[in-house]
Amino acid sequence: MKNKKREFQSSELVKSFARIHGFEDKLVAFEIKDFLEEYLDESLFNEIKSVDLKDKIIIIKINSPLLKNDFKMRKSFYLKKFQDRFGEGKFNDLQIL
Repeated sequence: MKNKKREFQSSELVKSFARIHGFEDKLVAFEIKDFLEEYLDESLFNEIKSVDLKDKIIIIKINSPLLKNDFKMRKSFYLKKFQDRFGEGKFNDLQIL
């Protein structure tokens, strides 16, 4: 059996595709949402409407006023968590809407 010249793992292939087509921010936003799904209780996670990344700013839209307030009060805590997990240079602010 002959080995192929290039063997990629699927995650590397997806990252390359995202970088080529300018979807890197969307891919990171999905990773942040996955992280929140692991980190938060299921009922709390279900209140998160969307996660987006634009110009190094994480934008999280939340339905629940209580969870929204909690995120706003602990904004620096969550931003630090994201920076520790994904790299400090990727984000410089967090907006809760």
